[in-house]
Amino acid sequence: MEYTTLGRTELRVSVVGLGCGGPSCLGLRRGATEDEAIAVVECALDLGVNLIDTARGYHTEEVVGRAVAGRRAGVVLSTKSRVEDRSGPLSAKSLAQRLEQSLKHLRTDCVDLYFLHGVLPGEYEHCVKELVPELFRLREQGKLRYLGISERFQEDPQHQMLQRALQNDCWDSVMVGFNSLSPSARESIFPRTRAGGVGTLIMFAARHLFEREAQSSAEIADAAYGFCRREPGADVILTGTGSVEHLKQNCESILRAPLPPQVVPA
Repeated sequence: MEYTTLGRTELRVSVVGLGCGGPSCLGLRRGATEDEAIAVVECALDLGVNLIDTARGYHTEEVVGRAVAGRRAGVVLSTKSRVEDRSGPLSAKSLAQRLEQSLKHLRTDCVDLYFLHGVLPGEYEHCVKELVPELFRLREQGKLRYLGISERFQEDPQHQMLQRALQNDCWDSVMVGFNSLSPSARESIFPRTRAGGVGTLIMFAARHLFEREAQSSAEIADAAYGFCRREPGADVILTGTGSVEHLKQNCESILRAPLPPQVVPA
């Protein structure tokens, strides 16, 4: 496994991150048992993957908590919360309650990264005014180490929310969609994150390519992950699966020597 320092944080993270959401949610959405999902997380840890990204809405926090029990010291835990509930914009009090629930599920007293999740451009002002001060308070209490924000890439493919967020200095990390079909973050996001020391977690590295291309899975994975891995400004490439063997293949693709420029789209 290869490791890097995540932006300006003190977190030494694997360049491969295990994503516990997406279409699979560690296989749970496709009929896997909790023990099978736990085996995927344990395999990731055995391969040297130390960044595990989950979320309240994925319903995988408890699985992750069970999987990392006894190994917490070596794991960088990332979890997230949406910024709305059934009644509208999320209150600071509700955000604190959600973090408490996540800590309980994850069997820890502090998460390394806490993201406001899937934020749309119109929701950002509420995040800054109401939720960020609460996150600062929770950080002072020792319940989280670093603040992050993730975009809703499918609805905001031009990264309008993140472009605005990166004008503020409160974010230690961002989660951004980037792949060879949608590489706009190269111009609009990565120069800003690199200049500001903001760590990046890359999502959607391969998901859309698997849906659109007719090549074999191995070829797609090598091209898709190779494209992202060689991009300056891409710190951690997230990959999600419910299969141990698929996880191993994806790790190999990400860690393989970067593809030459003529092999993948510029």
